[in-house]
Amino acid sequence: MTTVTRFAPSPTGYLHVGGARTALYSWLYAKSQGGKFVLRIEDTDIERSTQEAIDAILEGMEWLGLTWDDGPYYQTQRFDRYKQLIQQLLEQGKAYKCFMPMSELDAIREAQMAKGEKPRYPGTWRDRTDHPDDQPYVIRFKNPLDGTVVINDHIRGKIEIANTELDDLIIQRSDGTPTYNFCVVVDDWDMGVTHVVRGEDHINNTPRQINILEALGAPIPEYAHVSMILGDDGKKLSKRHGAVSVMQYRDDGYLPQALLNYLVRLGWSHGDQEIFSLDEMIEHFDLDHISSSASAFNTDKLVWLNQHYMKSLPAEEVAQHAKWHFDQQGIDTSGGPALESVIAIQADRVKTLKEMAQISRYFYQEYDEFDANAAKKHLRPVAKEPLQLVQQKLAALSDWTPANIQAAINATAEELDVGMGKVGMPLRVAVTGAGNSPSLDVTLNLLNSEQVAQRIDKALKYIADREKS
Repeated sequence: MTTVTRFAPSPTGYLHVGGARTALYSWLYAKSQGGKFVLRIEDTDIERSTQEAIDAILEGMEWLGLTWDDGPYYQTQRFDRYKQLIQQLLEQGKAYKCFMPMSELDAIREAQMAKGEKPRYPGTWRDRTDHPDDQPYVIRFKNPLDGTVVINDHIRGKIEIANTELDDLIIQRSDGTPTYNFCVVVDDWDMGVTHVVRGEDHINNTPRQINILEALGAPIPEYAHVSMILGDDGKKLSKRHGAVSVMQYRDDGYLPQALLNYLVRLGWSHGDQEIFSLDEMIEHFDLDHISSSASAFNTDKLVWLNQHYMKSLPAEEVAQHAKWHFDQQGIDTSGGPALESVIAIQADRVKTLKEMAQISRYFYQEYDEFDANAAKKHLRPVAKEPLQLVQQKLAALSDWTPANIQAAINATAEELDVGMGKVGMPLRVAVTGAGNSPSLDVTLNLLNSEQVAQRIDKALKYIADREKS
């Protein structure tokens, strides 16, 4: 039998980190078993569901590379199927119409809670046939009155719930729309889902859904309920901890490979291995090694992984993601050095792609002014002679290579009998506008000789103006 997993978000907001991890686990298990991964949009909450949220979910999945084999399916497009099966359950006596007004049910629940009892529908209309003609009604599922539901959860082990703990669930609202728990059951059946990986907040839904599946004569999938993600303060992850939307991590400059690697280890392990390629995740992943304990989000660990991937992935691959950040910051990379060449020399100098774009602007644009501290320290009158001489030697180069550039800098220091810093630092500030950059030979090599000459002229003018003042 083909393994089929699914990710089924509700489009009421962005794709958050917890949802992305659930999607990743579902995706990895399907891939590890040579199976199928289904994407389903559970949009039955029509008032809260938005197209904007649907777009955000699809964008997040695509950015992470979690491509789906089937879908996306939309529950609102399947209402006829749900109604057909609800009618079937009514005819088979496995569901019934309930005419109890909400006010009456609320009063019953309040009285139950006042006695310390679990609030529940008492089954008033379960076996009644005296149906009024002109009153609204809901349709409830006839939950078994005895026995237990056993869930052999891949993460939590055996879970057993007595049917006496469950009341008769509403499967169709008074406006005729089906409810979440019923739609999920039908979808999982129709889509051939064999393994349901989802958050632990769904554990209470699972026995109800199993009972409905059995009433329909449908196969029961296997379940794995994943624990929640906590912030580093031990509280449930939320906006106060920083980014929780997947796309916010893109905006902040993280690579999808880093976020995936971080999320897979946030509750699952394979020995002591920390770094996993996607192929390694697929090879080693299994549901039975997901921890049942809550996991704490650690941004420092994610930053470490991001730095690792920026340095270790092919520069061309990193450049594909970095390009978005250069564009966001208004940096046109079309007329300068190849972006992958800049990535190669900047990757170990930053934590994020956003920072990489910020510090690499001088490769593609003329800077407006010098960094004040760097210029004050290094563009002094004493730097005039080294800059003029190195400018002459660089202009004389017939082959613009890192080795020749470095030789020109060395020759300048030797001829003037000064330390390398007396030449290198004024040259660095002149060319980049600031006091930090990769080694000068590769930095200047990515610029052309004309740009370098013009920028040294700019620095010499700054020194001349400083002398006048």
